[in-house]
Amino acid sequence: MAFEIPEDLHPDLVPFAWLLGTWEGQGHGDYPTIDSFHFGQQLIFAHDGRPFLHYFSRTWLLDDVGDKIRDAALETGFLRARPDGEVELLLAHHSGVVEIWYGKVDGAKLEIGTDVVARTHSAKEVTAGQRLYGLVEGDLLYAYDMAAMGQELQPHIWARLQPA
Repeated sequence: MAFEIPEDLHPDLVPFAWLLGTWEGQGHGDYPTIDSFHFGQQLIFAHDGRPFLHYFSRTWLLDDVGDKIRDAALETGFLRARPDGEVELLLAHHSGVVEIWYGKVDGAKLEIGTDVVARTHSAKEVTAGQRLYGLVEGDLLYAYDMAAMGQELQPHIWARLQPA
């Protein structure tokens, strides 16, 4: 795998350099409490020289021919590098959910799971999540499993994103 490591990247973030940049693409989702859907996504991992990445994701729903129906989820947070490839992710969603995730990077694969999920009074119930990100043939693939609305942890969304 070949990707450029910026000169000003904090040394603790070198194992995460493959995530850097803007990624765009499409994905699919379903869950027992909602109809299946197709979405477009832009995902950004940025840095400023300190030992964390700023993460931002925005999605929009697509119709059957790939045209935008409406805006959907927004989430933002900070991926904090820890020793030995471990990671902490602090994540806030526009829907009123905030989460703390822990995990580990292994080459061009990042696996994380929730430790804490909190929500506002008006947010839908979300109780747990697992995410897997991987660099495959130059694309960023990911899957998000979720436990919510009384359902067990199970697949929710998955996408393939290309460098923008």
